[in-house]
Amino acid sequence: MSDDRRVRATLIGFVAVLLWALLALFTTWSRGIPPFQLLAMTFAVAALVGAGWLAATGQGLKPLRQPLAAWALSVGGLFGYHFFYFVALGNAPAVDASLIAYLWPLLIVVFSALLPGERLRWFHLAGGVMGLAGAALLVTRGGRSLGFDAAYSLGYLAAVACALTWSAYSVANRRFGKVPTEAVTGFCTAVALLGLVSHLALEETVAPTAGQWIAAGLLGLGPVGAAFFVWDHGTKHGNLQVLGASAYAAPLLSTLILVAVGEAEASWAVGLACLLIVGGAVLASRDLLFRRQPAPRRA
Repeated sequence: MSDDRRVRATLIGFVAVLLWALLALFTTWSRGIPPFQLLAMTFAVAALVGAGWLAATGQGLKPLRQPLAAWALSVGGLFGYHFFYFVALGNAPAVDASLIAYLWPLLIVVFSALLPGERLRWFHLAGGVMGLAGAALLVTRGGRSLGFDAAYSLGYLAAVACALTWSAYSVANRRFGKVPTEAVTGFCTAVALLGLVSHLALEETVAPTAGQWIAAGLLGLGPVGAAFFVWDHGTKHGNLQVLGASAYAAPLLSTLILVAVGEAEASWAVGLACLLIVGGAVLASRDLLFRRQPAPRRA
């Protein structure tokens, strides 16, 4: 793949990070809907939009006819991440669980070195660590809210599983580069069904209000919809180290959005986190931002 196509795929993948920045806001608007019910609703919206695209482009079900391994990886990654995240939040303080779960961008940077043709450089790792430090400041509100307790071991383990699941899926997805992104429509359908089964088994159904339906629709169109399509393309064809490090922009942008709408307060921690995350992303992207131009040929 040419460098230009790789850069383009990386930028497309970064669109997912921008969309995930809206996750906290839209989830706040949907407050009151049980987690697995919301998961089923949002992924159903994503699946419907994807199905509409397949019908409009005349592709039919052809993109869904993919190897079983591709289905297992993608459905396992998409559903497994959310399943473990919900278990973590239900069995540990949200701050602790979120911080552990946010190890996944750094793990992507590290795991990517296991792929053929990939090379982990010091600036990739340093950028990922800077991003993690920035995310830690945001999640713990400047270090004031962190307090690990052995009583929440199940929640902590689930958060670790959450981070491992998403990072492993994102890196292993590179092995299925020939699977078209349109196949994500089928994966979202399967996740919606698994979410429905989990909801019926573990939760009581709540009739959504008009506002909650709108929030679920927005989630399904963006952070839990289009985001997974562009992330699929980015992880298959883009620079995984850069995507991993830049993913820490999601909690930063999310916090800034919440501050802008009055759901959170600005603080020194937000400012320092901004410097760490942006600086880490730039550092990790050094080989893309400052590519050496080939020397001109001598006549």
